[in-house]
Amino acid sequence: MDAHIALPLLYGLIAVALLFDFLNGLHDAANSIATIVSTRVLRPQYAVVWAAFFNFIAFLFFGLHVAQTIGTGIVDVSVIDPRVIFGALVGAIAWNLITWGLGIPSSSSHALVGGILGAGTAKAGFGAIVWSGLGKTLFAIVLSPTVGLLLALVLVLLVSWAFARSTPFAVDNTFRLMQFGSASLYSLGHGGNDAQKTMGIIAVLLYSQGLLEGAFHVPLWVVMSCQAAMALGTLFGGWRIVHTMGSKITRLTPVQGFCAETGGAITLFMATELGVPVSTTHTITGAIIGVGAARRVSAVRWGIAGNIVVAWVVTLPAAALVAAGAYLLAGVF
Repeated sequence: MDAHIALPLLYGLIAVALLFDFLNGLHDAANSIATIVSTRVLRPQYAVVWAAFFNFIAFLFFGLHVAQTIGTGIVDVSVIDPRVIFGALVGAIAWNLITWGLGIPSSSSHALVGGILGAGTAKAGFGAIVWSGLGKTLFAIVLSPTVGLLLALVLVLLVSWAFARSTPFAVDNTFRLMQFGSASLYSLGHGGNDAQKTMGIIAVLLYSQGLLEGAFHVPLWVVMSCQAAMALGTLFGGWRIVHTMGSKITRLTPVQGFCAETGGAITLFMATELGVPVSTTHTITGAIIGVGAARRVSAVRWGIAGNIVVAWVVTLPAAALVAAGAYLLAGVF
């Protein structure tokens, strides 16, 4: 691939980026619907429609700070060319498919970051890395699940205190209704943070080809395309990961589901506003562990949670290696 490519190849790369976005929605559908499905507030087929709608409209509520970070804040924008984008997408998609097939809720976000790093450094070495942006992203690997856990834990304690005099039946009915709101907020946060990662990839590809006028920005058609692709992926759902997230980590009640979703949503809203590309998978997993631990520590299946943490640690370097290989292979053609 040359620095400047023919339009059919450019369109092909944009299509691959949107495929990644679709797979991101498919892979991460569980993040939006696992709690509301596991508490039996909504059936899975209705829950995915609910989540997909709020995934799509998220662009109405958030700025594009995360897209800016992905496009210009992981590797130097001067290094980006179609071959780097190709390698990054292949690395991210390959790792997503592997973990989706195994039912492991790994991070699509960090697979993409790993892909950009792998392909970018394969081209220009470690000097291409924007350490400030990468450091912010790596810090979020630890921070996002921790914040999600703590917020969910605090919410459980507050709700327990506020409803101490209510009957279990009344509390259950109240929070079955409230989960519609918390699931909507989490889906908004998911659509707001995750779809922007693909927006950043497409926008920096266009920028590298001189197809964006003026400074780096994300055109409206890119925003709409990415939100639609993610919503469509969510609509198809990720049933195997739903099972892991919704029942294997800990059993959830409607109160706990509400607290997990709300704690996760607050975390995502803050991260998106700050332009940090966090993992929605990390965030909701931390929140689910938080509500489980609030009941009792033994309520959390720590073995399953530990396996998920291992997948988190492996994701970025694994995707980076695949991306570097794809970048080098593309040079042959």
